[in-house]
Amino acid sequence: MTQSEKLLQELIALPSVNPAFLPPGDPHAGEKRVAEFLAATAARAGLSVEFHGVLPDRSNLVARFLPSGKVRQRIVLAPHMDTVGAVNENQFTPQRKAGRIYGRGACDTKGSIAVFLSSLVELASTRRRPSSTEICFIALVDEESGQAGSRFLAKSGFKAGLAIVGEPTRLQIVTAHKGDLWLQLETKGKAAHGSRPELGRNAVHLMAKIVHLLETDYARQLKRRRHSLLRHATINVGAISGGRQPNIVPDWCAIRIDRRTIPGENDPAVKREILRFIRRHGLTASMLDTKNEEPAPPLETNPRLPLVQQFLRSSGQKKPAGVDFFTDAGVLATAGIPSVVFGPGDIAQAHTADEWVAVSQLERGSRILLRYLRSLP
Repeated sequence: MTQSEKLLQELIALPSVNPAFLPPGDPHAGEKRVAEFLAATAARAGLSVEFHGVLPDRSNLVARFLPSGKVRQRIVLAPHMDTVGAVNENQFTPQRKAGRIYGRGACDTKGSIAVFLSSLVELASTRRRPSSTEICFIALVDEESGQAGSRFLAKSGFKAGLAIVGEPTRLQIVTAHKGDLWLQLETKGKAAHGSRPELGRNAVHLMAKIVHLLETDYARQLKRRRHSLLRHATINVGAISGGRQPNIVPDWCAIRIDRRTIPGENDPAVKREILRFIRRHGLTASMLDTKNEEPAPPLETNPRLPLVQQFLRSSGQKKPAGVDFFTDAGVLATAGIPSVVFGPGDIAQAHTADEWVAVSQLERGSRILLRYLRSLP
């Protein structure tokens, strides 16, 4: 069994469900067990370890591998420790079957943690330190909810030449991903008795027209807005509510929207665009944010940056990739830390009842990352 596989199985057995998905006091909640385990593992390898408090009883872990000489650049390995909730208790018992490791977090992103830390530990064991590059392993909290861990790091003034953010990318080096904007649209009508609907104004009917327009004409408009790695922006009307009972004309209706943005778009402009689109068709609605107290911006890192080019060469990958999902990399890049996304596993397995990652991906990911770390000056 390789070090990365062993480490992953140990991590799966330590539940670290984001508290946002559990009732207060649930014993599976929080990243503390994982953070303490990783700290002990890093310390045994000779790395300096510190905790940075982010939320009550939830801390980012920072483990540093210092160069032999003066620090001239810094590389960050940044997976997140939290997972979504489990379908059943069995998901916290790692299982190896047919060349796969099953369990909650196997690919999202305890597989990345295992690859990142085991590679750094192996590098440290050779006693061959980089001459001028500091390598920081930073395990983040709260990615699955509000990204508090990466936002804390971004606001702290921390600087690095490159952050490699751990997510399941099938070991592709990703330099672009979509942003995520959640919105709520509301329509107002006039209540009336169901036997005399002509005396009221049906807010649900009005919203139905808006939903149809957003999912057809507006979605087609977005398809014409192309990105070389991300295809196009998208919109999804994911929830609707309105009215109280069948014999009352509803005076209120609301929908919740997921709008995926591409580089070049920004949240305020997207909000104005949607409202203008609705009004242009003779309809009216009010808009509320439902998630984004802080923005979830798209990522676009220049693949020609020397540290990114070096990583691509180490992996044998000729062109960078893009993904549709949002990650901590978008937060870090907005704060001035050039970021890419990389890790074992496929996003199709994330959050599923039988979440898994291939052992071969763990092994190959470790080889790629170790090769890159050894190439750093």
